[in-house]
Amino acid sequence: MTAQAVTGLRGLRVVVRGGGDLASAIARRLHLAGARVAVLDLPEPRAVRRTVAFAAGVERGETSVDGVRGVLASEPPAGDPDHVTVIVDPEGATVSRWRPDVVVDARMRKQPPADLSMEDAPLVLGIGPGFVAGVHCHAVIETKRGPDLGRVLRDGSAAPNTGVPGEVGGVGEERVVRAPADGTLSARREIGETVSAGEVLAEVDGNPARARIGGVLRGLARSGLRVRAGEKIGDVDPRGDRTLAFRVSDKANAVAGGVLEAVLARLGGRSKP
Repeated sequence: MTAQAVTGLRGLRVVVRGGGDLASAIARRLHLAGARVAVLDLPEPRAVRRTVAFAAGVERGETSVDGVRGVLASEPPAGDPDHVTVIVDPEGATVSRWRPDVVVDARMRKQPPADLSMEDAPLVLGIGPGFVAGVHCHAVIETKRGPDLGRVLRDGSAAPNTGVPGEVGGVGEERVVRAPADGTLSARREIGETVSAGEVLAEVDGNPARARIGGVLRGLARSGLRVRAGEKIGDVDPRGDRTLAFRVSDKANAVAGGVLEAVLARLGGRSKP
């Protein structure tokens, strides 16, 4: 990636590993800035906020994230497509085959990656905990809610994973729906519906997963997914605004802004991303 006037990202090749809501916000922002973006995900994606996740394109063939289309394909995008390309590629083979300018690891595994290297691209970015800038990637983007959300960290790591969900509408852990047992998930409600505390939102091998608060169902993992007891499978938004279930969140937008900042800094010819 050579230094050039910052006039947009047209022609820049970007691979985003992961198709969840944070990864999709990043892919969307870079696509809108002109980059050619390939999103790599699992053959059976685990996204919870599926209405704002390009991962949904794996099962549907095509999806939309806040006005930007995602289209399933077997190869990276050519030319200047009007959409984000979604590829089933859990091993990341697209990286070595396409030789992108930027690789963003947004899989949110929250542990050091064994399959990411600073040699993967001229600019490699890690999203959230588990990455060390200068070891796994050129920079890390903070994902913890607070004053540093979206900050580009050129040294060290993001804040460690606490396991405690951030607050939305003043509610933290109680908004999260967790699998009651190991097994196969069967959804009983749809994302965007208004639900009540105690209502069954899904079942896992016949065991009910209930809402702990009332609000709008903002996320729910897809039926047929194998899950583990205690795993996050849903998200209830207490604010009661149905439209928010179909829009990129403030957190995801902040993280996407940090990625765009890091990319533009490198394009501007600075020595660090």
